[in-house]
Amino acid sequence: MNLIGSFVIAFSMYSRIPMPRMDWTEERMRYALCFFPLIGAVIGAVEIATFALCEILGAGVLFQTCLLTAVPLLITGGIHMDGYLDVTDARHSYGEREKKLAILKDPHTGAFAIIGLGLYLLLYAGAVSELVGADVWLLPGALMLERACSGYSVVAFPKAKKDGLAAEFSRSAETKGVRVSMAVLAVLAISWMIYWGHLRGALAALTALVTFVCYYRFSMREFGGINGDLAGHFLQSCERNVVLVLAAMRLAGTCLRFLNF
Repeated sequence: MNLIGSFVIAFSMYSRIPMPRMDWTEERMRYALCFFPLIGAVIGAVEIATFALCEILGAGVLFQTCLLTAVPLLITGGIHMDGYLDVTDARHSYGEREKKLAILKDPHTGAFAIIGLGLYLLLYAGAVSELVGADVWLLPGALMLERACSGYSVVAFPKAKKDGLAAEFSRSAETKGVRVSMAVLAVLAISWMIYWGHLRGALAALTALVTFVCYYRFSMREFGGINGDLAGHFLQSCERNVVLVLAAMRLAGTCLRFLNF
């Protein structure tokens, strides 16, 4: 019963999917992060269904692109995008560590956050418009992998501050169990991507892992650790980078076929 509660807490916290009301007890919080990657699998399944429905109905490329871009934000409620925007503002302040951390706590939205959101959506939508059905089948694995990495960072990486959502989940989590579950789910996600995409899937998974390493390095260098905003920034960055790489591989394949012709 506690695992069911952990599942409900994870989906209630990190998605807008309706869940039954459940008390956030200490025991249920211990394993909540274990279910976090499953939200990515659900989003990926909805992306596949949306793409298939658009194909059946003969929807235009623009409409299909906008829907596929909106699905992750609609299901998560933008909780990770909020972190992405906060970190974008903080990093563009080019201030000292304490100033950047203060900006992360500031509820106001700065100019660089707005610019960052516009650029993100343009790049993401542009990349999605180049994807075909075979690419869309990689998304459940990619969205699951990035959440497994993000969840692992919450329990394994140093924290930028002692308070906040990431610190709270880290204190409440059963660290060993979460680390093992994140590793297992990451392997399953990578296996899914390689099964459906072969080399393309492997390169997309490698992109996610490289983004994860970059996330660790700049978080330690610029913020002295991670928090919920930085974890959200990584997740959104990883999602964007994966679709950009998939689109780039698709375009590169088209160029090679043209040259051979």
